[in-house]
Parts: sequence; C-alpha cells; structure tokens
Amino acid sequence: MNALVPLPVLLPLCVTGLKLAIGPRLQRFQRFISLAVLGAVLVLSVLLMIAADRHGPLSVHLGDFAPPIGITLVADRLAGLMLTVSSAVTLLVHVYSLGQGMADRDDQTPVGVFHPAYLILVAGVSCTFLAGDLVNLYVGFEIMLVASFVLLTIGGTATRIRAGSTYVIISLFSSVLFLVAIAMTYAFAGTVNFAQLAGRLQEAPDGARTLLEAMLLTVFAIKAAVFPLAAWLPDSYPTAPAPVTAVFAGLLTKVGVYSMLRTQTLLFPGHRLGDLLMLAALASMVVGILGAVAQTDLKRVLSFTLISHIGYMVFGIALAGRGSISGAIVYVAHHITVQTTLFLVAGLVERRDGTTELTRLGGLAKSAPLVAVLFFVPAMNLAGIPPLSGFIGKVGLMRAGIDNGGGWAWALVAGSAATSLLTLYVMAKVWNLAFWRDAPPGAEGEGVVLESAGDEPGDDEDDEDDEEAPAAGSGSGRPVPAGAVVSAGLLGQSITTTKRLPWPMLLATGAAVALGLLYTVLGGPLTTFTEAAAAELLARTPYIEAVLGR
Repeated sequence: MNALVPLPVLLPLCVTGLKLAIGPRLQRFQRFISLAVLGAVLVLSVLLMIAADRHGPLSVHLGDFAPPIGITLVADRLAGLMLTVSSAVTLLVHVYSLGQGMADRDDQTPVGVFHPAYLILVAGVSCTFLAGDLVNLYVGFEIMLVASFVLLTIGGTATRIRAGSTYVIISLFSSVLFLVAIAMTYAFAGTVNFAQLAGRLQEAPDGARTLLEAMLLTVFAIKAAVFPLAAWLPDSYPTAPAPVTAVFAGLLTKVGVYSMLRTQTLLFPGHRLGDLLMLAALASMVVGILGAVAQTDLKRVLSFTLISHIGYMVFGIALAGRGSISGAIVYVAHHITVQTTLFLVAGLVERRDGTTELTRLGGLAKSAPLVAVLFFVPAMNLAGIPPLSGFIGKVGLMRAGIDNGGGWAWALVAGSAATSLLTLYVMAKVWNLAFWRDAPPGAEGEGVVLESAGDEPGDDEDDEDDEEAPAAGSGSGRPVPAGAVVSAGLLGQSITTTKRLPWPMLLATGAAVALGLLYTVLGGPLTTFTEAAAAELLARTPYIEAVLGR
C-alpha cells in the first residue's frame, strides 16, 4: 500500500506531459484522459485514507534514500482526508470547466492551456498534502504557484493580468520568506524532515523556536489569506473564470491552513504564539464578514466570506486541543466543498445573466429555480444552519472554546457566533437581491458582454468616457445588438450568454451540493474520523515512527 502514496502526485504530472506532447489534436481523447486521471486520483485518495485509518500513517522514501537525504511522502489520516476531499472537488470543477469550454465552442485552447495547467495544479496540491519535509512542502507550493498564475491570467485580458500580477508578487514574497525559514531551520536542526524536526526542534533555544514558528506561520498565513495578510484575495480571485475561481477559493487557501495545522502540531507542540493566532482568527472572522456585508457583487461577497471563515479554522489550530483540532479538520473539509460550490453557482449566474452585480440581478428563483436551489443549500450550509455540516464544524469549535475557558477562547466563541449570524444575513441579502425580488428593469441577460476579449492595459482611460462600458472582468453586463457575439469566455474567446445553461455545468454544481450534504449524512463517522486524526496529530509518535521506523 505504501507504493500508492506517490501516485496522486505522479499521475497528473505524467498525463500533463502526454497532453503537451499530443498538442491540440485528439480533443475527445484528451478530455477523456483528463477525467480518467482525476478519477484515478480520487480512487487512490480514498484507498490511502482508508489504509491510514486502519493501519496508521503510510510513508515512502523515494529512491530508497533515508531521511534527511531522501524525499519522504507521508499519508496519515489528515493527509488522506484532505486528498480525498480535494480530489473530489477538482474532478467536479473539471467537469464544470468542460461544460463551459463546450458552451464557448472552444475546440483547442482549453486542451492546450487550461487542462495541463489544471492537472499541474492538482499535482501541486497533492504534493503539499503528502510532503514529509519542508523542502517538498515548498516544492508543492511552487508547483501550485506556476499553475495558478497561468490559470489566473488565462485569456490575457487586462483585468486578469493586473490581478495575476498582484497574486504573483505576494506569492513570490511568501516563497522567499519560506526559503529563508527553511535555511534557518536547517541551520538550527541539520534537517528539514518533519519527523526528525519533531525531536530536534525541542532541543533548540526558545528564541530560535519562536522565530522559526513565527516565520512559518507568516508564510502559511499569506497562503491561507489570514487577516491582516489577506488584502490580495478579494481583488485576485473574482477576475478569473468561474472554474478557476472555484478551485482557488476551495483549495489554495486550505493548503495554507493544512500547513499551519501540520507544523503547529508536529513541530511546535505547546506553541508560544497561541494568543497571536487567536487574535488573527478573531480578526479574520470579524473583518472578513464585515467586508462581505459591504459588497454588492456576488463574487466579492464570496471572497470576503472566504477570508472570514478561514478564521474558524485558525481558531481550532490556536486552541491546540483534541476537540478544537477535530473541529478545524471538519470545517476545512466542509469549507473546501461549500465555498467551491458557491463560486460555481456564481459562474452559472454570470453565464445566464451576464453579471454577478447584485443590483442588476433579480427574479432568479422564478426564472431559474434549479440555480436558486443550487445556491440556497450551500448558502445555508455556509451559514451553519442545523443540521448541515457547517453547523457540525462550528459547534465542535465553539464547544472546544468553552471547554478551554480562557479569555481569548471565550472571545472567539462570541466572535464565531456573531460571524455565523452575519454570514446568514449576507446569504439572505444575496438571496433577496438576486433570487427573490423581481428582476430590475434592463436586467435581461441574453446577449451581454461578460468581459471584453480585446481589452488591453490602457483601455481604462477610454472606458471612463463611456458610461455604458464597464471595465473588463467587472462582472457588469453591457447590452449589445441582437445576434452579436462579442464577449469573452473561459479563455478570452468570443461567446454570448444564454438562458439554457450547459448540462455539465449544472451536473457538476449539483454533485458538489450533494457532496456537501453527504458530510451531514455521514456526520457521525466524519467526526469520529477527525477525532482520531486529531489524536494522531497531537500524539506525534505514529507519524514519527512511520517515517523513521522506530
């Protein structure tokens, strides 16, 4: 079973090489192998999760080189669960993207650019979850960075290039800081392997340990968009195509949370920066949800709720107890699925009505009841309405805070309750404006501009003189003559909006909603699994023995 551990990383990379060698030829075959490899990664992830639960952590030393020389990959309960959830979500988003590409009548570019970049992103996510040392964790981040920059700027429109540039600058800064932290760790401990560091860092001076902990937390907080290091996110994610935004919102920030969870429990038990983490968690929850309240664009609303709910996960990590770690793991799995689903629904709304600006939407509950249902269920799940999985995760975290009994813990419990109520208010606001009220005059979405394919940097000055022409990627519709085809789709090519949504997009979104509901149905086994994962993380011994063999 250990031999299966590297496959979630290797399979997407190998298929990417094959697809690049084939080029734009054999379109149907290429779509098939993309779905096949993502399905295979999902099956492998489930097998690894089950094996880790039954037999303990699985590890493999590539090339049979022992630590600290060799590359070590480890699959324990936490990594297995994260791989399973992320694999399921990436498969569904890929189906969605196929539907969008087909609707855009794109015969070559998605296969030539989008699909390889997407598979590389999947490989990077898997590498991060399985990494057994700091260097390979860094490699996983960089694989994701390369792929995500391609996906974020795909189509080459001015807005996407600007947003992508901001994203890359922030990511490169965090990467440099990560490299410095790795170098300092090696200087102190003589290794970067997690299992070896778990013992050696305990012997390091307190000041050195605190410095390393602070540097790694800063890196991971940037990746996870923890306040006050989250300003880049609301301006970067909403400009990308719907499937890209969905997978970014669902997965990339959770990779940072996973890294915090792994290093805080394994390398820095009884960490000294717990109070600082609690403050960051509370600030993320409150500032993020207040930002969401102030927004009028659906994508930006969801971006700010993303920042807010990252605070719940940091809450669990900061308390560092078995109940809080278990609650954080439940909430990570829940949030990956629900946040992805909501961004997929935003893509359906934009495809149908040409905008995600709430002031220009209305009447969708009557005109598009299926889309309304697909939004309502995950929206209530995000708000934590019982008995949905969001409620299960929040109750677990709040119970852990009450059991802790400290002042910061009680503040986080109060902040969690307030944030949950404000999330419900935000989701109700979106529902009332976009779905429940009558459509405002001029809200007809057939044949509107989603985003100008020809926008270039410098066009903004011309747009200022034309009140009818919104900036590219703003999400605002612009009326065009009947029959004109002038808008940009997944990769910047010309399309028009449509009232008949592509069935693969609807199917993938519906499956994502069902996956979120499955967490509710399996709430008991899920919490039992996460409690075992939390106990394993806090014990540390099973992980260390699996890697070092003692």
